[in-house]
Amino acid sequence: MKKKSTIVRHSLSEIDAIRARGEDPTRPSAPVAEPLPKDFWKSARIVLPPGKTSVHLRLDTDVVEWFRSRGKGHLTRMNAVLRAYVEAQKRSA
Repeated sequence: MKKKSTIVRHSLSEIDAIRARGEDPTRPSAPVAEPLPKDFWKSARIVLPPGKTSVHLRLDTDVVEWFRSRGKGHLTRMNAVLRAYVEAQKRSA
């Protein structure tokens, strides 16, 4: 069974309408991004993330439980830790 996507797309006018109704899910403490320079899109390029590979991996139970205890997205966080390690190793090589 295919998982339902959690990605939601809205146009700028839809976002403005959501905010006008007071339904903005953004937490009040979220940082506000600086506006992009007007010429930003002239040199912007699309960069697609690398593909994912499905693997079977045996991990220590306490490690998996620690990541799970931090809530939804534990596999994504595990991947982020591995990516940070890989990037650190690349810099030190």
